Amino acid sequence: MSSFEILMPKLGESVQEATITKMFVKLNDQVEEDDMLFEIATDKVDSEIPCPVDGKVIEIRFKEDDVVPVGEVVAIIALGDADDVEESVVEESAAPKEEVVEQTVGSVGASAESYQSDRFYSPLVKSIASSENISVQELDSIQGHGKDGRVQKQDILNYIAQRNGSAVSTPAKVASPEVSAPKANKTEEKQKVSASIGAQDQIVEMDRMRRIIADHMVMSKQTSPHVTAMVEADVTDMVNWRNKVKDEFLKKEKTKLTFMPIIIEAVAKSLREFPGVNASVDGYNVILKKDINIGVAVALPSNNLIVPVVKNADHKNLIGLANDMNQMADNARNNKLSPDDIQGGTFTISNFGSFKNVMGTPIINQPQVAILAVGTIEKKPAVLETAAGDVIVARQKMFLSLSYDHRVVDGALGGAFLRKIADYLEEFDINRSI
Repeated sequence: MSSFEILMPKLGESVQEATITKMFVKLNDQVEEDDMLFEIATDKVDSEIPCPVDGKVIEIRFKEDDVVPVGEVVAIIALGDADDVEESVVEESAAPKEEVVEQTVGSVGASAESYQSDRFYSPLVKSIASSENISVQELDSIQGHGKDGRVQKQDILNYIAQRNGSAVSTPAKVASPEVSAPKANKTEEKQKVSASIGAQDQIVEMDRMRRIIADHMVMSKQTSPHVTAMVEADVTDMVNWRNKVKDEFLKKEKTKLTFMPIIIEAVAKSLREFPGVNASVDGYNVILKKDINIGVAVALPSNNLIVPVVKNADHKNLIGLANDMNQMADNARNNKLSPDDIQGGTFTISNFGSFKNVMGTPIINQPQVAILAVGTIEKKPAVLETAAGDVIVARQKMFLSLSYDHRVVDGALGGAFLRKIADYLEEFDINRSI
């Protein structure tokens, strides 16, 4: 009988491996085209992998939490009606869910063979359950407070404390090596500090995305000597123009016109004039990027953030930039970004102003060499020179902050680049057509 190999897909040019976070199928399952087989995660994005054929799962080579190189065979599907597949083939294939439960969750009162859980548990929760002799049935009875009712670390610690008749788990138990995540990296070990835990304190385990963000930020600070420069730009003409045309723009283009596309346009123009900022560092080599791909940090409902990238931003007009930015921001908040949407960025913008913050000192998004923060726009009194003398008038002002890698960007380059962005925004043509 013919078969079809399910390969770990390539999720972007820089992604070489992915972690299987959840298996939706098990051995002998009959699947149809577009049925979800498994969920994978990279350091950039999560994706669900659908089945491209109809058939029966006759082999699964990896289990949940395995890191799989791109191109490796994850599973094999027997095409068509696979009822006549040899039972010996099925028995030789290791079912990941049973295997994980047997190894990490102790069975008390029922063996793993006689009872299997349909719930997903993180490796940390399984490790705690194993060390505390919690059976599969007992683990299934714990109410979870994570996404989709998932049991989190604090849920199982609270359960253990109640089972043992104590108010809370002891701090020593929380910090014990058995409870710690098995794959703690060197950065986490170096940054680990002792923290006292009170009876009313709540322990919230970082989700996978937050752990990636934390590691990436620490790595960036360790890699690049950060310097931050700031200017205050008078963006009165930009604000007045946008207020004048935004309704017409929405009616004509069916999308909102925010300030971000205008800022992206100014940054793209400035990067063309200062290519040393549109760069990466490789040892003692500076890689000057040909393309200008600008990422914009987007806050997610989960309180994490992601950076979708507007590709070739210097080749697009305001309409194109507005469409791209609005679509990507919407996809990001609804978890619909493709891996390609967050790849290839050469420069990043962080909008502190969306939270009414005046300014910020952002951390560089490696391997880039600079990042721009834009603050909120505020109406302020300003002194203007006129033919009749100086006058005080109300103007729209905004702070721009540029953090740059001092290994390759000096004050002259960083300062001139930041000033050029401000100049483009200040000199915005109030009579510009859409």
